[in-house]
Amino acid sequence: MSQVLPGDAPLVHDLIGIGFGPSNVAMAIALTEHNARVGRQEAVTAQFFEQQPRFGWHRGMLIDDATMQVSFLKDLVTLRNPTSEFSFLSYLQGKGRLIDFVNHKNFFPLRMEFHDYFEWAAAKVDDMVSYGHEVLGVEPVVRDGGIEYLDVTVRAGEGLVVHRARNLVIGTGLRPRMPDGVERTERIWHNSDLLAKVDALEGTGPSRFIVVGAGQSAAENVAYLHRRFPGAEVHGVFSRYGYSPADDSNFANRIFDPEAVDEYYSAPEDVKRKLMDYHGNTNYSVVDIDLIEDLYRRVYQEKVMGTERLRFHNVSRLTGVAETPDRVHATIRSLVTGEETVLDADVVVFGTGYRPADGLALLGDVAGLCHRDEEGRVRVERDYRVAAGPELRCGVYLQGGTEHTHGITSSLLSNTAIRVGEILDSILARGLNPAEPLTDGIGTAR
Repeated sequence: MSQVLPGDAPLVHDLIGIGFGPSNVAMAIALTEHNARVGRQEAVTAQFFEQQPRFGWHRGMLIDDATMQVSFLKDLVTLRNPTSEFSFLSYLQGKGRLIDFVNHKNFFPLRMEFHDYFEWAAAKVDDMVSYGHEVLGVEPVVRDGGIEYLDVTVRAGEGLVVHRARNLVIGTGLRPRMPDGVERTERIWHNSDLLAKVDALEGTGPSRFIVVGAGQSAAENVAYLHRRFPGAEVHGVFSRYGYSPADDSNFANRIFDPEAVDEYYSAPEDVKRKLMDYHGNTNYSVVDIDLIEDLYRRVYQEKVMGTERLRFHNVSRLTGVAETPDRVHATIRSLVTGEETVLDADVVVFGTGYRPADGLALLGDVAGLCHRDEEGRVRVERDYRVAAGPELRCGVYLQGGTEHTHGITSSLLSNTAIRVGEILDSILARGLNPAEPLTDGIGTAR
């Protein structure tokens, strides 16, 4: 723990962001717009650090015909500032596609196009981000008996640099979830690996794929592999009877509204659990109805033609995978009869979802000051600030990992624009310690 000594005047950021995915890109945009309104004297100084060498968002899932499951109006800014120059519509205008998009009459762009929008937006605020910079840890800085600042140690190449902050905004995203005991390899993939690894199979004549999972990503992988490798079987494995359609009906979609966050946050724990049970089918382990119908059409057509390459093992589980140099031996067990089927496959793909990264893992001693609930989950205030004792005077804000407090939109794009505005309002309302020197965002070398 560092102690601030009299006469110290280190360079201080008002805000340091850890990670630069869509959530923190939206945060940088909100800061840019705020600073443009208030001028230099009241500007919020900020720096974001991203481990990747450039912006990237689920690149392994940018299948050419995959579409977003969220309206283009729920971009990085529009719900907070409909007139923003950082909106998806402004992006389309700049690309010369606005009229074409309007004529398309579709609220759900290609995922590839939305990723390009994210890259476009990230490039417009790249003065705030340092790519190829890995945050290694955070240390508290004590002043007058309380933690006034947080020192963030960042690695860039072989060097370490320390940056000091009044507030942290942690947006470290999601991590692929694999079944217990199963590791990702060259032949055992998570669906996030798909596009990075699939090209290596061209020309090798793969004969069989197995895709595990009942959600959107798993279904997209089944459809993609079936289309791309016309000589191979594709086997889908899931414990349900079939793919379940996502509920995107008008009233159910209210679970993604900004007001729903207020209601969820204030609800008793038993009501929170009921809401997740009632409306989990808006997002979890569900598939767009158009894709379900397309896959069923393919299955039926192949039965008519007598060439069944697309096969489904429903009410079943993959209970074992054993890899050899050129194959994967997979054991599939029926949950009804207990009968086991052993298949050899070139690749097994797990569409088994994601888990939030541990937002507090980098905080070191500071994590011990953060309050937790009876189940050991971090307590988060309505403004996304981690609850802590009065000795922690600086703010730690979470973008993700708050589903237990703020509801289903925690890791989704639906409420991103509103959330970053609420975080910025919180930081401004709590004050930026104007007596301390504002800086240009340069760290101190270690």
